[in-house]
Amino acid sequence: MPPLGMSSTTPAPVLEFRHVGFAHGGLHQGRTQLPSMGASAERSIFEDLCFTVQPGEMVALMGPNGAGKTTLLKLAAGLLRPGSGEVMAQGRPLQQWPRRQLSCTVALVPQELEVPFAFRVEEIVAQGRVPHMGWFGGLRAQDVGMVETALHEVDLLPLRNRVFAELSGGEQQRVKIAIALAQQPRLMLLDEPTQHLDLGRQIEVMGLLRRLVEQGITIVAAMHDLALVREHCSSGILLIPGAPALAGPLADLLRAELLKRAYAVDRAALDRYLGAYPSQPTAGLPGAPNSNGARA
Repeated sequence: MPPLGMSSTTPAPVLEFRHVGFAHGGLHQGRTQLPSMGASAERSIFEDLCFTVQPGEMVALMGPNGAGKTTLLKLAAGLLRPGSGEVMAQGRPLQQWPRRQLSCTVALVPQELEVPFAFRVEEIVAQGRVPHMGWFGGLRAQDVGMVETALHEVDLLPLRNRVFAELSGGEQQRVKIAIALAQQPRLMLLDEPTQHLDLGRQIEVMGLLRRLVEQGITIVAAMHDLALVREHCSSGILLIPGAPALAGPLADLLRAELLKRAYAVDRAALDRYLGAYPSQPTAGLPGAPNSNGARA
């Protein structure tokens, strides 16, 4: 995929959450969160969530199940609207982005992709070009070229005519990333990209994401494996149930006292886990200053 150019001036954050609040339990319609009939039925996920993501970062989104990682990614993609505060992409509130234009800038790679029919890999990846197409137009030459580029980037050209349902878990994950690449985004959001993959495929996927960062795509990925986070990510966002989220360098976030609070795990067991994966600096990726509201 062609590298995305970076401005010589200081760029606006690729993604910014400004005092974002969100609660599950209301009625949702499109990108708007509507109030529920009874406030008591709502479950607060975020209150006053603040962080920024700068161009060229690879950010790990961490926290236990149910902490709101998927919700945060959907808010960042404009699929949900915050109950309070503002989500910004490239210095512009998401509400001001036309849906198609936003989809050409921000791509979301979900945990699961439902493909009910026997679609071929190439046909599925071509769906990533929909935001760039006219209302009644088919694929143009440039669209076909971008699909080809996306397949090449994830090493799927030999599998382009295979049926999606017949692929392995790792191959299906690469198809989902290829769809996002075909959108030509500046920001790629991934919901647990290594889920259900064996060790070899996890390493392959994380290596692919590192290459995309080198090409100018900013990555925010929900992750559980702290060893992979330490090796590949430049900074992180840690969601702690019942406490403010934290954002900043991994060295500040992957501390035993914070992880104990976030994951409700025994300190001795946590120390053994962390000792098994000694911290190693991530080479070649930009770092970040500290904590909640700071650059992620």
